[in-house]
Amino acid sequence: MLEELILAGGTTVVAAMATDSWSVARSGVARLFGRRGADQQASIEAQLDNNAALVARADDAERIRRTLLPVWSLELEALLDQHPEAERELRELIDEIQARLPAAEGASVQHNTATGGGQVFAAQGGNVIVHQASPWQNGGGAAQ
Repeated sequence: MLEELILAGGTTVVAAMATDSWSVARSGVARLFGRRGADQQASIEAQLDNNAALVARADDAERIRRTLLPVWSLELEALLDQHPEAERELRELIDEIQARLPAAEGASVQHNTATGGGQVFAAQGGNVIVHQASPWQNGGGAAQ
């Protein structure tokens, strides 16, 4: 459950970068990291500003957001390890930011697992079309 919160937090932070919701997201994240002290808060604010600038300048902002997601997930995980009391505030911040994001920028989390040689075909907001030949076509499978 905590892993889902961390992933949702990271996803929400990067989704807000270079949007009208950014000021709320930036100040909320900075406030959360303020628990580490003023120097660490200033460092996080600089990192947020630099990352948001990368997204704003990018030709493919979504690619940059996907690249930044693990970074912010790790930052949030480390914060919650040090300050578990911040969990409630992070949940509230996620809700506040997501309510302000345009529908197309909303954060989504999807978990897919395939084990034992299984396959996963998944999509969010799109279609998955899979074509497979049956084992009986092209000379394979049962005798004719």
